[in-house]
Amino acid sequence: MDSHAVATTADAHGHEHDHPAYLRHHFVSYEQQTETASFGMWLFLLTEIMFFGGLFTAYLIYRNWYYPAFVAGSHQLSITLGSFNTLLLITSSFTMAMGVWSAETKRHKGLVWSLIATLILGIGFLGIKTVEYKEKWEKHHIPGDTFSVQSFVNPSSDAEAKAAGDKPMGLDMARKTEVYFSLYFAMTGMHALHMIIGIALLCGMLFKAVRGGYMDGNIAFVENFGLYWHFVDIVWIFLFPLLYLISRHQ
Repeated sequence: MDSHAVATTADAHGHEHDHPAYLRHHFVSYEQQTETASFGMWLFLLTEIMFFGGLFTAYLIYRNWYYPAFVAGSHQLSITLGSFNTLLLITSSFTMAMGVWSAETKRHKGLVWSLIATLILGIGFLGIKTVEYKEKWEKHHIPGDTFSVQSFVNPSSDAEAKAAGDKPMGLDMARKTEVYFSLYFAMTGMHALHMIIGIALLCGMLFKAVRGGYMDGNIAFVENFGLYWHFVDIVWIFLFPLLYLISRHQ
């Protein structure tokens, strides 16, 4: 082996020594890698904003067209359960923020417990949403062939609608409540799907954190997941007033 080859080999070994294991070969520095990952996450969130923005726009248009039906449909939702779910998600945003901070400051226990708390709160949200969905199933408010408008044509037969002061409406308008519940399930269902994906990622991140991961300074995944989780929470902050609050009065 000539001297040039030896020098090249030495340079290669020296470069590998200075190259962290988590730094991908096509990036010059960890900072560049982190900025690229963050930029990709923001682009992804932009597409999510456009997606949910389309659903919100559709909801507001149909709400303007069939307002009495949307009022009646909104009365079938529980403000208590919706408010409690809102509290759970706001709290989970705080615990996730604490998790990112713990990763940045290399606090292993803080990161693990923050992720555990976020996971529990996320599962709690889905549990309450399951209770709400079960109630809609029992009342035949799932859009489709089994959808029932009886509680809207004759509110006195429905205790919650009667307590809310709903008045009987024509059959044609009562049928438009199916539009409300179609949008309700579309928006809350897509939000729940994002929650399920987030919980799956949380489980993987927690498994790695328990084994000492993210203590080497490579916390880009934790930071980007925090952005994702906060976005999902913000979507619910818009869904809650749209579906539960603003359409409850004529």
